[in-house]
Amino acid sequence: MDRQDYERINEITKKQEALLRFEHFSNQDAWELGKFLVQRIYGRNIDLAVAIRRPDGNIIFQYATEGTNLENENWMRRKFNTVSLLKRCSLGAWANSFLTGETVESKGLSEADYVFCGGGIPICLRTGEMTAVLTVSNLPHEQDHEFIAGALEDWLNAEGVPHL
Repeated sequence: MDRQDYERINEITKKQEALLRFEHFSNQDAWELGKFLVQRIYGRNIDLAVAIRRPDGNIIFQYATEGTNLENENWMRRKFNTVSLLKRCSLGAWANSFLTGETVESKGLSEADYVFCGGGIPICLRTGEMTAVLTVSNLPHEQDHEFIAGALEDWLNAEGVPHL
């Protein structure tokens, strides 16, 4: 990939974050969205772990297919930490890190707890308030991101959402 690819991904993820907004997001909404995601996972015949957490870390939905394991849980935890700290999707953080030269370590963070790679998206209200973080793990990281972006686009009936 060259610089233009990272710039394109950075811009696409910013647009996705702006368009994939919720009117409200309760624990009941997390349950309904989570069930939708699990149906989508099985409908596509893929193995994926999924979690929805409040910004304080409280898990309000989590599911893992048979082909996932504790390693996926760890990846989701690190993606959650990244999204909750930076208030943007983890793929955007990954692209931005290439563009700026910033790394997990240069931000004073530990790679054991944070990761710049796709698979985590903030769940924000139309007001911009981040109310939760949705993470998945088990596919290549760009596919993890696109799974979430496509699912949220369908769930929200959003229009004009760009994709990678």
